[in-house]
Amino acid sequence: MENILSLLGVLIVIVGFAMKLDSILIVMIALVVTALVGGIGLEGMFEILGTSFVSNRGMAIFIIIMLATGTLERNGLKESAASLIRRFKKVSAGLIIDIYGVFRMIFAAFNVSFGGVAGFVRPIILPMSIGAVESQNLELNKDYEEELKGMASAMENICWFFGQVLFIGGSGGLLVQSTLKELGYEVTLVQLAAVEIPVALVALVTASIYFYTKDRRLMKKYYGDIEKKGEQA
Repeated sequence: MENILSLLGVLIVIVGFAMKLDSILIVMIALVVTALVGGIGLEGMFEILGTSFVSNRGMAIFIIIMLATGTLERNGLKESAASLIRRFKKVSAGLIIDIYGVFRMIFAAFNVSFGGVAGFVRPIILPMSIGAVESQNLELNKDYEEELKGMASAMENICWFFGQVLFIGGSGGLLVQSTLKELGYEVTLVQLAAVEIPVALVALVTASIYFYTKDRRLMKKYYGDIEKKGEQA
């Protein structure tokens, strides 16, 4: 029975997320409940959290980024990003995503993270993409907004996946090097990075073309031929 009660925290998370309640509050409640019904107690819970924090100090950077992003978002970060793009009438959402992909690939090559989808794409890139639509005096279509979320998140994942291997000494490069060594191939990290450059470029170009053309198709699907409407007006 005690083992079953230990799963109560999982149930709380599932129900809380299904009801779209505050995610941080739900996780904290589930944490406390799991500690109490699992026999660890609050003291044991804090001890485990403290030990884990010390063992994974690098996570503190991620936590700081999330806190900073949340604070900026509450104080108008999304609105500012969207307002900036509304000044440029000819910029499309697909073009914004493509431009972000270029910069994301460059910074990924130096192992610089912006906070990923939650820390950068959601509060900055997505509002800028939405602002590009609104700059054309168009009402945002919810289905189109969902498509933009997917495209912006996919661009982040593609550029980070292929770009981080360009960083010499990164975890991805070290993993590939150790795997090849076990197979009998001795390669340096510089050689791996050099081989990865054309692969990363092909991935970036392919993704950019795909998202740009997909955005144009979606615009026609949800808003019709905007250029003809402008000429008729």
